[in-house]
Amino acid sequence: MLLTYFDAMPRRVLALVSLGCAAMLVFGLYLQHVVGLEPCPMCIVQRYAMVLIAIVAGITATTNNKGLLMTGSGLAVLLSGFGAFVAARQSWLQWYPPEFSSCGRDFYGMIETFPLQRVIPMLFKGSGDCSKVDWTFLGGSLANWAFLCFIAVGLIVLILMARQARRR
Repeated sequence: MLLTYFDAMPRRVLALVSLGCAAMLVFGLYLQHVVGLEPCPMCIVQRYAMVLIAIVAGITATTNNKGLLMTGSGLAVLLSGFGAFVAARQSWLQWYPPEFSSCGRDFYGMIETFPLQRVIPMLFKGSGDCSKVDWTFLGGSLANWAFLCFIAVGLIVLILMARQARRR
């Protein structure tokens, strides 16, 4: 039944993928701004990947052209793979932390030390420690859950692509 949904409404599946990515980004911002968790540079890269997947899936969901649907879906799969790679690397760092780690600077230290035009790009680099586990859910860290989410998004879009290719 679920696979027939992939055949009948590929645009809706991509729209749901885009909406799911947006929801994960909102949750990440909630953890940062409400709970107070500082994102590390790898977290920021994962956010960029998630934003790009949401944009690509959202734009691809607006087209009826099969070629554009397959191209956008392929790009979403590649971005999911990249995000999963970064999340897996961060998980590895959390399981086997290096002896010395330095992923970023303190926000107030940046403002006191550097002019504003240098501080703004530094903000996008993150300031947390990539090997530190600040939050867990069911025994998994944010990086572990991000890895699973990237894999799930990639598999959903791959199944969508396979079903659309078979319909040709």
